[in-house]
Amino acid sequence: MNYGIVIYVLGWILRIEGVLLLLPCVTALIYGERAGFAYVAGAAIAFVLGFALSFKKPRSTKVYAREGFVVVALAWLVMSLVGALPFTLCGDIPNYLNAVFETVSGFTTTGASILPEVESLNHCSLIWRSFTHWVGGMGIFVFMLAVVPLLGGSTFNLMKAESPGPVVGKFVPKIRDSAVILYGIYLAITVTEMLLLWIFGMPLFEAACHTFGTVGTGGFSVKNVGYMGYSPILQNITTFFMIACGINFQFYFYLLAKKFKLAIGMSEVRAYLTIILTSIILISFNVRGMYTTLEETVRHAAFQVGTIITTTGYATYDFDKWPEFSKSILLILMIVGACAGSTGGGMKISRVVIVVKGMRKELNSIIHPRYIKKIQFDGVPVAHETVRNTNVFIAIYFVIMILSVLLVSVDNHDFTTNFTAVSATLNNIGPGLSMVGPTQNFSFYSGFSKCILIFDMLAGRLEIFPMLLLFAPASWKKYT
Repeated sequence: MNYGIVIYVLGWILRIEGVLLLLPCVTALIYGERAGFAYVAGAAIAFVLGFALSFKKPRSTKVYAREGFVVVALAWLVMSLVGALPFTLCGDIPNYLNAVFETVSGFTTTGASILPEVESLNHCSLIWRSFTHWVGGMGIFVFMLAVVPLLGGSTFNLMKAESPGPVVGKFVPKIRDSAVILYGIYLAITVTEMLLLWIFGMPLFEAACHTFGTVGTGGFSVKNVGYMGYSPILQNITTFFMIACGINFQFYFYLLAKKFKLAIGMSEVRAYLTIILTSIILISFNVRGMYTTLEETVRHAAFQVGTIITTTGYATYDFDKWPEFSKSILLILMIVGACAGSTGGGMKISRVVIVVKGMRKELNSIIHPRYIKKIQFDGVPVAHETVRNTNVFIAIYFVIMILSVLLVSVDNHDFTTNFTAVSATLNNIGPGLSMVGPTQNFSFYSGFSKCILIFDMLAGRLEIFPMLLLFAPASWKKYT
């Protein structure tokens, strides 16, 4: 383990977080809120710690896979611990563990909240709470690589450890250029949605907060009722952008590069859109008697399908009141998730496609013992390492889910609540069913259970392996 580079990168992450904390400071200045002093203090703490850790650049700046995974996991944890301080210092979330839960939920774009009532929060806390979604959606390391020429050409393992999905590729030869392209697309989508929401009647502050939550597929709202109180046109705009941000961003790169055949040929995107369309049709048919018009039925069905499969977590209706068939579809969508290379969570469509193709291959091998054919993805053979990694990921994923359900069950809440709470946090969705439904919150869980759910949120966002490696003794051994 190259401890020097781990400490150095953590320092830079805190320095960047100090800059990001200036947004709520400015917001407090605009609205004349004394709570802004807490965010000034938080920014100062982040700056001081950051400069202390990154004051001296280590002699070796090489980032191997081990360092990449460990530093990413530590960075997200440290970033959340520091980012939670202003919530407690200003009194909006007095309990520090609750503040950490809320901040982790923000950065991991989960959207699960311990707040029974959000409208009493200061504007600076509301904007920081939502802005963490935007930062975490694309990834803090992708942002860092885009703006800071930190480590030369040895940064691929940082981006690989943080990026969602089984395969990480480069848009262009240089990693930093790829990061700049990603954030360019991300920023363009953000500005477009914010303007549309504002133009069609949403106040600018609310439009900014909800855009951060939509584009980052997070789901924190500034209203207790979420999107239930907004007009149909605003709900439809948000539905479109949620689904758009669940698409692999390489699709948009192909469109910008006028490589339309490659964009259309992305099987993951086709599968993703097919699943969405099929789910909307099935749910619309199932809940048709609960709404007065076909437009209202389809609008609510499309919004909930979009918010669940992209793991955003907004709601236009308490879907816990829907029939069991519709709730079962939403539960499946929770687990499946969005595309790799998007801001969405879940297992990812690409993994599901690879597993289904692997099952078909095994069945054909049984029927035809001499059958030899590699699994292909978008016309390209999938490496054995990728197939193995996918299978191991899914196995560990379900082990963590089962253990987490067992551990949080010590609080003695009903199974539906515990299972969907774990599913909602591990898949970075936010709301579940029963006591953690879209109109409820997670405040009733004990401190122990909240720690389990915090781990699940981080593990889900970082694709499990970085968090597990923190507990592996071999990860911390020095190179010999």
